[in-house]
Amino acid sequence: MNLAPADLKKAGPAYDLPIAVGVLLSSEQVSVDASQMLFLGELSLDGSLRHTHGIISMVGLAEDKGISTVFVPAADAKEASLIKGVTTIPVSSLSQLVEHLRGVAPIPSYAADEVTIEAAEELSSLTNLALIKGQEHVKRALEVAAAGGHNLVMIATPLIPMS
Repeated sequence: MNLAPADLKKAGPAYDLPIAVGVLLSSEQVSVDASQMLFLGELSLDGSLRHTHGIISMVGLAEDKGISTVFVPAADAKEASLIKGVTTIPVSSLSQLVEHLRGVAPIPSYAADEVTIEAAEELSSLTNLALIKGQEHVKRALEVAAAGGHNLVMIATPLIPMS
């Protein structure tokens, strides 16, 4: 497996699934054109895929690079589907992915829950980050936390109204 360029740091479990798929493709156990596919996920010893941190940013980069399909752990499919323009395929295990790539048992793409989208639209009318000037890093943190369903604590000096 070639992880070039060597000067680019590579860390974290997100490389597990792409390395496994690379081995399967190079050994011709699976034959598929993966040029428009991105594989993300941590493999456990039994072959199941675990939650992987940072999925939304990786899928966002995939969209920027023109990649049309992403395979992510099933636990991360909801978060990954927030990036429009990319088909999200939820994968539970390496064996399920192999069956899909061989065409034996196709995995349906993840469809976002319509109720969730309606609720998000209703809430977006209450709070619009576009009305906030500046603070781009704070707004980005809010978006990422909301997309991943994460908690957020903001600590600052309270504004004191001047009379």
